[in-house]
Amino acid sequence: MIVLYYILAAIAGAVIALAIYIAVTRSSAKSRAAAIIEKAELEGENIKQQKILQAKEKFLQLKSDYDQKVSQRNNELRERESNIKSRENQLKDQASELGKRQHDLDSQRGQVNAQRAVLESKMEEAEQLRAQANRQLETIAGMSAQEAKNMLIENMKAEARTEAQAYINETMDEARLNAAKEAKRIVINTIQRTATETAIENAVTTFPIDSDEVKGRIIGREGRNIRALEAATGVEIVVDDTPDAILISAFDPVRREVARLSLHQLVIDGRIHPARIEEVVAKVSKQLEEEILETGKRTCIDLGIHGLNLELVRMIGRMKYRSSYGQNLLQHSREVANICAIMASELGLNPKIAKRAGLLHDIGKVSEDEPELPHALLGARLAEQYKERPEIVNCIGAHHEEMEMTTIYAPLVLVGDAISGARPGARREVIESYIKRLKGMEDLAASYPGVTKSYAIQAGRELRVIVGADEVSDDQAARLSTDIAQRIQDEMTYPGQVKITVIRETRSVAIAK
Repeated sequence: MIVLYYILAAIAGAVIALAIYIAVTRSSAKSRAAAIIEKAELEGENIKQQKILQAKEKFLQLKSDYDQKVSQRNNELRERESNIKSRENQLKDQASELGKRQHDLDSQRGQVNAQRAVLESKMEEAEQLRAQANRQLETIAGMSAQEAKNMLIENMKAEARTEAQAYINETMDEARLNAAKEAKRIVINTIQRTATETAIENAVTTFPIDSDEVKGRIIGREGRNIRALEAATGVEIVVDDTPDAILISAFDPVRREVARLSLHQLVIDGRIHPARIEEVVAKVSKQLEEEILETGKRTCIDLGIHGLNLELVRMIGRMKYRSSYGQNLLQHSREVANICAIMASELGLNPKIAKRAGLLHDIGKVSEDEPELPHALLGARLAEQYKERPEIVNCIGAHHEEMEMTTIYAPLVLVGDAISGARPGARREVIESYIKRLKGMEDLAASYPGVTKSYAIQAGRELRVIVGADEVSDDQAARLSTDIAQRIQDEMTYPGQVKITVIRETRSVAIAK
């Protein structure tokens, strides 16, 4: 029983202790919570104050910026208003000045009108006096004023016609003299400034070799290497008794050059057989095409010509391997370009246009297409196809007078081409064919009735025909020159153009004894 009592007492004590602990713990938690809430309220109040201060600062900053902009805008408006007022005052001053000038003009107009009235009255008086004087003259001379006027007009006409003809003859003689002097000066100056070395091209290229052993390897077994090389390049290879040399013959210089370079590479390489020949020829042809394009570009750069179509540049490069009567075509074209540029500068024209036309004037000679057209017309067609300017096209087509000249640069190209081709040593021609051609021209002219003599001069570029005055009239002489020109054009082959001059003169001879 006592034990039970102690147990209950212990339980009761524990319960009481637990209750006391719970009460104390709850009181402590409340105090901590209150402290935390108070601290949070203080921090919230601080944050609120900081945000309010920041908002006030931002507002003040924005207000200051706005006030500054408004002030600046007001200053601008005031400045504009001041300018407008100043301009308005200027306009008022100008209006006042114009009013004064208008008043002065009105007063001057009144004075002019008054003077005009006085002048008209004086002119009427003068007219009356002139009429009276004419009547007196008519009475004295015995003829009317109209008759006297007509006689005076006829006399003045005859005198004026004589003086005008004399003046015209004098002016024309002076113009011819000055024009001849100026033309000679320009041409001589141009030739001296563009002095160029003579370049002669042949139809045969000599390929040197070291020994007959190399010659035998080039020929190959039963000549198969020679045949393969000729088939691949389109040239004729001549192997004869000439020591240490092989001849490459072809009228196309490009083919000869391809064959020469191919032989050079084959000899250096040592492997000479048909398959290798075809490979080397193809490679050399490609390299030569690249070199042709590079030559065209370098020529354009040297002459200061830009903007050419790539195909025209390639054609300019191909001129290096073309010739005209032995004259290298590229050298000839460069020379014509420089001649045309110098003459254009002397005449006050654009030298760049003249130089461009001079370089391209023979472009038709290197066209890969060869229709039945003269090279001048073909070159004009190519230039037009590749978007060259109309004046350039006309210069190319008219440089042999096969097209009407519509630009001032066309005669320059014609003259430049003639100067370059006619200078001594520029071109070569077999002497026998040259003499035969001249003799043929003279015989053709002599076959016409009434022709007494005929001479081919200027290296075959002009034919002088002398006819008898008693057998051929002036009209027949004009027709004769046209007929001879047409027959030469139809029946003969000649370079450039031939000028036919028919001379008819009457000579009266008397002997004093």
